[in-house]
Amino acid sequence: MSVADGPLRGQRAVVTGAGKGLGRAYALYLAGQGARVLVNNRRHDGQSDAETSAQQTVDEIRAAGGEAYANWCDVSHPHSGLQLQADLMEKLGGVDIVVANAGIDKASSFAKQSMADFRAVFDTSFFGNLNLVHAIWPQLLGQGYGRVVLTTSSAGLYANHGQSAYSAAKAAVIGLMRALALEGLRQGIRVNAIAPYGYSQMTAPYLQESMAQLFDPQCVAPLVGWLASPACNCSGEVLVSGAGFMRRAETTESEALPLDAGQLESLLAQLRGMPRHAYDSASASFSQFLDEIKPSPEKSVRPAQS
Repeated sequence: MSVADGPLRGQRAVVTGAGKGLGRAYALYLAGQGARVLVNNRRHDGQSDAETSAQQTVDEIRAAGGEAYANWCDVSHPHSGLQLQADLMEKLGGVDIVVANAGIDKASSFAKQSMADFRAVFDTSFFGNLNLVHAIWPQLLGQGYGRVVLTTSSAGLYANHGQSAYSAAKAAVIGLMRALALEGLRQGIRVNAIAPYGYSQMTAPYLQESMAQLFDPQCVAPLVGWLASPACNCSGEVLVSGAGFMRRAETTESEALPLDAGQLESLLAQLRGMPRHAYDSASASFSQFLDEIKPSPEKSVRPAQS
């Protein structure tokens, strides 16, 4: 199959943080499936266009017969989304696929981390997602179609010692993704989040070098490609993926028990052992909560929603 007749032919895509690692793998895969790609990665001081990682990814895509353009704006900047939107309009005529991948971490214990470093992590790892999607969202609504893939992390799901900033930023991405999934569902827009395991410059301190081949970023790219495609029929999902495998993550709640101030320790132990349920929205969770606390002995608990 050639690039010209791939399943994403005619689709217009933007991938941030696409100069290296996971973002580069996503950009190459999307282009290989026929998408026209705006490759974003910030320029380092003193670099010429040809020396930038974004341009090198573009050159690789073009050498394989694809269409790609470089963009060097810093996604942490508040106006970066508008800059990317303008570039997309100029070079591709719009956008159908948004893959917000750029992120940074400045690992440190909370007591030792400065507010400046905390904000720097949030500016890229959360606002880098938000700035882009907020600028492009009106176009997606107007055309009644879009595929958005945001980037979270297992740190956002479960946290890690020494990663308070990164964990908080990536947890915020999950909240944003789920809200946008609800808003975009009837408008033909599918919004999901991926928590990738890939060996890269950022993850190298946490993964042994011997794992580099196992966790090749290219192993995650097919999932991102499907989430970015017209075939994607899911929205609001958090998918963990690496080494050619994937998991589904979700937020769950137990059923409700009466609160007894004198028995809180034992009540918490009971709650930990009870069945858990997932809900489509905060409103659905609250509705179920109201149903559970009704004093009627005939009350019934509705089936879990997913």
